[in-house]
Amino acid sequence: MNKTVIPLSLLKKGDKAIIVSLDNSALGIKLMEMGCMPGEHLAIDYIAPLGDPISIRIGNYLLGLRKDEAVAIKVMKQ
Repeated sequence: MNKTVIPLSLLKKGDKAIIVSLDNSALGIKLMEMGCMPGEHLAIDYIAPLGDPISIRIGNYLLGLRKDEAVAIKVMKQ
C-alpha cells in the first residue's frame, strides 16, 4: 500500500483512498460537515472531462466537489 499523503484532486476515476486530514480553514470545516472526516474511506466515482467537478462515493452517498475543494482533502491512496 502506498503511504504517501496526496490531495484528493490527484486521484483518478476508480481510485480508492482514506481521508487523512483536511485543511484547517472554513472550507475544511464545511467539508467535515458534509461527511469528509479523517479515517473515512472514499472512491472516485466520476471526473468531468475537464477535471471539474469530481464525484466521490463516501459512505452510502455521492458527493460532488469542485477541484479547489478536493485540494483541501488530503488522502492516502489504497
